[in-house]
Amino acid sequence: MIKQTEIWENDDNQQLATTVEKIMIQWYPGHMHKANKEFKKILPQVDIVIEVLDARIPFSSQNPMLASIRKYKPTIKILNKSDLSDERLLSLWQAELEKDSTVKTLTCNNLGSAYDKIRGLCRSLIPERNNRSSMVYAMIAGIPNVGKSTIINALAGRAIAKTGNEAAVTKMQQRIEISPHLTLIDTPGVLWPNIENKNSGYRLAATGAIKDTAIDLQDIACFVADFMLENYPINIQSRYALDKLPKTEIELLEVIARKRGCIVSGGLVDFEKVSRIVVSDLRSGGFDGVCMETPEQILKELSELESLRVLKLEKTQAKKSKRKRK
Repeated sequence: MIKQTEIWENDDNQQLATTVEKIMIQWYPGHMHKANKEFKKILPQVDIVIEVLDARIPFSSQNPMLASIRKYKPTIKILNKSDLSDERLLSLWQAELEKDSTVKTLTCNNLGSAYDKIRGLCRSLIPERNNRSSMVYAMIAGIPNVGKSTIINALAGRAIAKTGNEAAVTKMQQRIEISPHLTLIDTPGVLWPNIENKNSGYRLAATGAIKDTAIDLQDIACFVADFMLENYPINIQSRYALDKLPKTEIELLEVIARKRGCIVSGGLVDFEKVSRIVVSDLRSGGFDGVCMETPEQILKELSELESLRVLKLEKTQAKKSKRKRK
C-alpha cells in the first residue's frame, strides 16, 4: 500500500526537504498555515473526514499533513472531476486507496450522481450512538481547485460555499448544516510547504492546484506535453489534428503552435501562448480522460525519493565528520 503520510511524518524528512531535489514552488499563503493549525483543533470534534481529491492526480492531490493528523478517523476520499480522468486507472486508484481499512472512496463529477451516496456513506460509517445527538459532524477538506465548494453547494442544495476555477478561493472555516443528520465543517484548501516529489509538484501545477504565478507556465506545458506523448499519444494527436507525432515535447509544442497560430514576428513560436493553450486543454478535459499517475508509478517515484534522501543524509553526515576531524 502506498503510504502518503511517509513524506511528512518523519521530522528528519522535513529537515531534508530543503536539500532533496524538488520542484521549487514558492507559494504557501498565510491562511494555509493557519488552516493547518485549525485542522488539529477541529479533528477531535468531528466524526468523519471527507477529503476531496482530483481524480486526475489521486495521489498528488492528497495532503500528507491531513493524513498524518487524522490517524484512524473514518475517511471518505472523493475522487472529484472523474469525468476528466481515465476510468481504468481510476478503478486502480480506488482499490489502492481502500487498502487502508479506514478509507472509503467515491467518484464524483458535475452530474451530481454521487451526492446522495456521500450522505449515505457518512451515516453508514458512523455507528448509532445512544446518549448523543444523531447529528454526524464531517470535516471536509481538499487542496485548492479540486471542486470542494461545488460539492458542498450540491450537498446543501443551495449556494453556500464560494466557487471559482482557481486556487485558494475558500479562506475561512465555516459550518454548514446539510440536513438534520449531517453538518459539514468546511476548511480552506491547503497545500504543504515542501513538495518533495517534483513530479507531484508539476502535476499539481498542471491541474491548477497551484497559482500560475508560482511556477513558469512553459515549464508546466513541457511537462504536460512530455506526459501526453508518453502516455496518451492518440489523445493529443486527435486533439490537435496532427498527421504524426513529434518525438520531443518541445517539438510537440512547436507543431501545436503552428496549428493554432501562436507565431510572433519572424515566424518564431510564441511559447507562452501555446503553453497557455496546452495547459488550459488539460484542465478543461480537452484530452478526453487523462490520469497523470498510476499506483505503480508513484511507488517508483517514492522509492527514488527515499534513495535521494539517504544519499543526501550520507553526504551531510560525511561533511559533519570531516569538520569534526579538523
